[in-house]
Amino acid sequence: MRRLLFRAFRATYAGEQAIRRRLTPAGRLVVAGIAAAAVAGIDTNRSLAYQAFTFLLALLAVAGLASTGFRLRVTARRVLPHYGTAGQPLPYRIRLENHGAAPQDGLVLMERLADPRPSFDEFRHAREPGEERRNWFDRAVGYPRWIWLVERNLGAALAERPVPALPPRGAIEVSTQLLPLRRGRFTLADLTIGRPDPFGLVKALVTLPIQDSVLVLPKRYPLPGVALPGTRRYQRGGVALASSVGDSEEFASLRDYRPGDPLRHVHWKRSATLGWPVVKEFQDEFFVRHALVLDTFLDVEASEVFEETVSVAASFACAIQTQDSLLDLLFVGAEAYCFTIGRGLGHLDRMLEILACVRVCRDARFPALHQAVLERHDALSGCVCVLVAWDADRERFVDSLRMLGIPALVLVVAGPGPAPALPAGVHRLEVGRIAEGLARL
Repeated sequence: MRRLLFRAFRATYAGEQAIRRRLTPAGRLVVAGIAAAAVAGIDTNRSLAYQAFTFLLALLAVAGLASTGFRLRVTARRVLPHYGTAGQPLPYRIRLENHGAAPQDGLVLMERLADPRPSFDEFRHAREPGEERRNWFDRAVGYPRWIWLVERNLGAALAERPVPALPPRGAIEVSTQLLPLRRGRFTLADLTIGRPDPFGLVKALVTLPIQDSVLVLPKRYPLPGVALPGTRRYQRGGVALASSVGDSEEFASLRDYRPGDPLRHVHWKRSATLGWPVVKEFQDEFFVRHALVLDTFLDVEASEVFEETVSVAASFACAIQTQDSLLDLLFVGAEAYCFTIGRGLGHLDRMLEILACVRVCRDARFPALHQAVLERHDALSGCVCVLVAWDADRERFVDSLRMLGIPALVLVVAGPGPAPALPAGVHRLEVGRIAEGLARL
């Protein structure tokens, strides 16, 4: 039964989208009028509504016939930026080139994102936020959950754009935009060019199979001048070890070769100048290194709490100055991940790309993140911990950091509602008031 309902939802959604693309707003109004006249005009002896039904149906049929035979020799290319930001309009351009000998006017552009319809497993196992408060019929049928999944997977708002007159064998650029509602990678599946019929009811469509994608970064919040705790720590292997490439150290000076020195340390150019072998001498460094710990352990696959948690982490990644220090992003997905920026080892853009794609972890529990951080504790000057909840496991984690002498700024993102009791030094950020909470730090 559930699978039959799922197939019905998919077919209904596909039909609805086809009607929306094919009919203009006036055309959809005519269809509604046809339906209303059909209901009111069943008894032709008592009502004249059947005449309106016949007229509107004939009008729609003529408009449909007038839209057939539309041919367009046009190529298109999108000019997209590298990144967008969730919640902010993403402007881009579309270049259209007319290869025909006739001018084209009255056209509209319609973009389509990748199919947002969920899979059957996703539909069966997902839980809409607040679903437990719905009536038994909605829970059993699952249509509100279907709508929520489609809107979540769609994740962006698109609108039709009118196209200026396209000259024969000429090209124009159309400025448009989409509004990404969430982070992640968005795929623009194809581009459709439409032209309304003379009655303005039905659009003739030509679809160009061009596909592009753009990465949408997490929303970021302004942060006050937060002085992160911690002092310089000894880094075994120097900066090179922090990038997890080799085991070399920071260059210090040159000295004469001594038996036993590795040949890879010989400075051959200087040795040739002097006439005897000299080697490069290295030393370890002391510098500041902070960890940005992101909690990915949540029972709900997609929720406002998790999205705001990622946004808070991205805000700190942008605000922390890393010219003379290192910042490790630590989180657990399919495995424990550590990505480092600062001192030329990595770039902020790359860290934001990672945060744009991070997902809730279902294959492990919070102690896995606890262990990943403690394995690096001897190199850390301090921690910024962004948590999705507060429980015994997370409390033990924070206590462990303090026992090891690692200063920690702990932030717990929570939904609206009664605030749980938090120990001193743990800050609560409420969904919907994140900016206010960060301003108080």
